Amino acid sequence: MARRIIIDTDPGQDDAVAILLALSSPQDVEVLGITAVAGNVPLALTARNARIICELAGKPETPVFAGCDAPLGRPLVTAEHVHGKTGLDGPVLPEPTMPLQDRHAVDFLIDTLRSEPEGSVTLCPLGPLTNIATAFLRAPDIVSRVEGIVLMGGAYFEVGNITPTAEFNIYVDPEAADIVFRSGVPLTVMPLDVTHKALVTKERNDAFRAIGTPVGEAVAQMTEFFERFDKEKYGSLGAPLHDPCVTAWLLKPELFTGRHINVEIETKSPLTLGMTVADWWGVTSRPANATFMGGIDADGFFALLTERLARL
Repeated sequence: MARRIIIDTDPGQDDAVAILLALSSPQDVEVLGITAVAGNVPLALTARNARIICELAGKPETPVFAGCDAPLGRPLVTAEHVHGKTGLDGPVLPEPTMPLQDRHAVDFLIDTLRSEPEGSVTLCPLGPLTNIATAFLRAPDIVSRVEGIVLMGGAYFEVGNITPTAEFNIYVDPEAADIVFRSGVPLTVMPLDVTHKALVTKERNDAFRAIGTPVGEAVAQMTEFFERFDKEKYGSLGAPLHDPCVTAWLLKPELFTGRHINVEIETKSPLTLGMTVADWWGVTSRPANATFMGGIDADGFFALLTERLARL
């Protein structure tokens, strides 16, 4: 049976590719809904972008819900310097015609987790964890009903990309991340340590374009726009596809390697705010709460991505 998931997201070019990968794989994952959160760009744009991607995939029936427009207790930090003013800069895509659902994303999360069988829904956050944490705070009874959380966020060996010590998704709302990481829900974490190994080289991007469809061309244009930032900052060969690692793990977990360790979130220090303090070497007695990935079969990842995108 297909794993039933809710994608929580702040699209973002790499979020878009993660959504496309999920929507191309209905035999493996059933997308119950997409919940938008403020992050890479403000909420109005992330809710718009999620619908644009559903329509690009030919899946306008996918319900999209707008959620929290700011972190739990901090001003919103956005990333237009990476993703462009719309969050999806690169391709020229039409404005969405499918409706935004009239329920708040947090209400959708709570209602779905209460109504579906216990342990049957996996949450897949690709951005700040504000929606998830808010749902857990408002309805503590749903926490034990979640099958698991597979998220993109954090770093250990790669440390930070928005500050010297913090990855963007966790940094935007560290209090929300702290709630989720302390929740007791089984966590699978895709940190920068993995995602920075999933680089879109020219050859890999040529393969997207060679699909010969609107989806293939749009993905190629998105990554061409996205890569300018990472090439300049890191001197890398292309753009890391952070968020599709979440979807790829759902489809082929054997592509990834990691360790089940303790991960805690720094919420107090002005120097290391939002840091994922990962006990990779087991030097504390803190109990393990997350499977923290460290390696990826990048060739296998891109082969999967290209094959699935060609289905749309």
